[in-house]
Amino acid sequence: MSLQGRWLNFFLLAVASLTLVLGLLLAASGQKVLAGYLWLLGAMPVMVALLAGMIRALARGEGGLDLLAALAMGGAAVLGESLTTEVIALMLASGRVLENFAEGRAQREMTALLQRVPASAYRYESGQLVQVPLEAVRRGDRLAVRGGEVLPVDGTLLGGAELDESPLTGESLPVHHEVGQRVRSGSINAGAAFDLLATTTASASTLAGIVRLVQSAQGSRAPAARLADRYALLFVPLALGMAGLAWLLSGQVLRALAVLVVATPCPLLLAVPVAIVSGMSCCARRGILIKSGGALENLARAQIIYFDKTGTLTGGRARLVSTEVAPNTLASRVLQLAASLDQASNHVMAEAIVLAARESGLSLSLPGKLEERPGAGISGRVEGQQVLVGTYDYVAEHITMPDWAMRLLPRLGQDGSSAVFVAAEGALIGVLLLADEIRLETPRALRQLHAAGIQRTVMLTGDRADVAEAIGSVLGVQEVLAGQTPAGKLAAMAAAKTEGVTVMVGDGVNDAPALASADVGVAMGARGAAAAAEAADVVLLVDRLDRLAEAISIARHTRRIAIQSVMLGMGLSLLAMLVAALGWLPPLTGAILQELIDLLAILNALRALRWPGMRHGPVLSAAAMLTLKEQHKALMPLLDALSQLADHVSLLPGPDLVKALQRLNESLTNQLLPHERQDDQELYPGLASMLGGDDPMAAMSRMHREIFQQARRLSQLSAALGTEGPDTADLIEIRRCLYSLDAILKLHFAQEEEIYHALGEVI
Repeated sequence: MSLQGRWLNFFLLAVASLTLVLGLLLAASGQKVLAGYLWLLGAMPVMVALLAGMIRALARGEGGLDLLAALAMGGAAVLGESLTTEVIALMLASGRVLENFAEGRAQREMTALLQRVPASAYRYESGQLVQVPLEAVRRGDRLAVRGGEVLPVDGTLLGGAELDESPLTGESLPVHHEVGQRVRSGSINAGAAFDLLATTTASASTLAGIVRLVQSAQGSRAPAARLADRYALLFVPLALGMAGLAWLLSGQVLRALAVLVVATPCPLLLAVPVAIVSGMSCCARRGILIKSGGALENLARAQIIYFDKTGTLTGGRARLVSTEVAPNTLASRVLQLAASLDQASNHVMAEAIVLAARESGLSLSLPGKLEERPGAGISGRVEGQQVLVGTYDYVAEHITMPDWAMRLLPRLGQDGSSAVFVAAEGALIGVLLLADEIRLETPRALRQLHAAGIQRTVMLTGDRADVAEAIGSVLGVQEVLAGQTPAGKLAAMAAAKTEGVTVMVGDGVNDAPALASADVGVAMGARGAAAAAEAADVVLLVDRLDRLAEAISIARHTRRIAIQSVMLGMGLSLLAMLVAALGWLPPLTGAILQELIDLLAILNALRALRWPGMRHGPVLSAAAMLTLKEQHKALMPLLDALSQLADHVSLLPGPDLVKALQRLNESLTNQLLPHERQDDQELYPGLASMLGGDDPMAAMSRMHREIFQQARRLSQLSAALGTEGPDTADLIEIRRCLYSLDAILKLHFAQEEEIYHALGEVI
């Protein structure tokens, strides 16, 4: 509601209260006639506001809810019940103020983001730092961002930066960004001052887009009509019928008036919007922007969910998942050479390779004599070597492919990964496999959605059928639709809507038509396209899919409370109507009783501000999360070495294999096994207390036992080898042990990271 509307409601309440008190004083002094006129005068502004609201509702094709209140006030005035008229006016005015209070409290989270928008920026002009209005910032401006300030526009970093991105992504830890990386407005500088090259204007920035979404949601009409009007269709005729019947049977019009007074539908007028706005606020607190009450109600009744794959079920960014290397070649060397050369390319695969190298702590060299064929590959000199990086066809034009690579070709792409071939000095040295990784929270989010009552989950993707089915089976979705175009997604929405309330989740421009067509469109707004966010009914400002399960749970919780509030208020009103119809409840007493009923219904509706699923127990601190991530990151080279040795164990000469096994066993003994023992003895007891239940980490501890057993078996096999290496039987057993250990460790690390992610600090 606007500020003017709030002040009007306070004015109406003040007038009704003041005239009521003054009238009571006049009546006590014997001036009852004058008191009656004063009460009628005090009720008139409320009556005018009520009639104006009815006219606006009728213009929108709505109405019915205010009719009983208008009849009650008008009837009391005509019948000379001026004090009753004033009490009804006070009841309506106080109800409006209570609704304002509830909405104000409920929308605090939605307005928090708007309060972060900076009004100005610091721009370099002629070597001087000048404060300028935010609207004056243009693309190409060099800006200074001081510690603690909000980034005013999107831009490219001219210096390293530590950014708190929690307002955009929900990531509780500051994120370090290197020189040249793109950053988004709305993030907060959590470190030292840095310079930023603006790549957008303020109006076109990420923060401005989110602010527009919030303002759009706040500007939507109070979401009372859908749910409340359905009850009004029954309640209003029932109240009018009871009033008419009481008058007809008793011949006393005051009985009809008393029925109408206690039938004034404030539980419908107030409790429903208060509950729904409270639910929208609860969602906003979790980084979920609900644009309207109708969207929240549809979300509460959702049965089918369609997901676009890329950027929704997956991260939307290519990441290095594995490396196949030539014999006697280190995976780290392949990645280092490829990333050094790819620094000069802006291809999405090149960016992913460079990122993987930086995350692995590799030192990159500057390439020279560069030649790039867009979409195919790039060549150049790195550390004195001629290096090629690109597709199979591009690299095969310059070198002869070895047998090990030809054996690899039939398997490429079966799991949806893309292959980047790397050659140095005329020979293939490795193949980098990149894939759009499944979001860490996706499997848990799908389980939560099914637990929340979703009957069917469907994945939409443009991938070919075999790749789509492979990814769908890993995710656990119930149905996969491959080869989908924007038109195909739109057709899928039209067919699904005949089966139940349908939700569509996406993040790209090509998802916008389907998002707009679905009963509820949900956009991944933190990194998604603006078109998707504009077309959607719900925007996940936090880049986590599990927020969708929370949104549905909150929506259903809110709807239950709204219905409970209505049933409570209407049930008590019906009981009071029956008592009034029998002549045992005069109009004035009925008006006071109705005020108490309204208050009770509104207080119950405010329970929607608190979602029972909100975590109140202990969580992993940001510092603990960072430590655990760093520990796993430090062990990644060991896991890569294990995988590489398992793949090439039969290709290595005997003495080389013996040395490789010795190095691996030393790493397992000195790095991996102490880490797992520490987790079992120190970390897992703490996690168990957070999870609750009877020994919830038992399965994870059991996996530790299997890791210890396989590591011990590998050590025994290695110790029994001679200097010449293993025979055929030993080789088979060693390979089996390596693959077992590799599979167990990958699964174990993935399970641990999912637990850490679920228990970590969230907004």
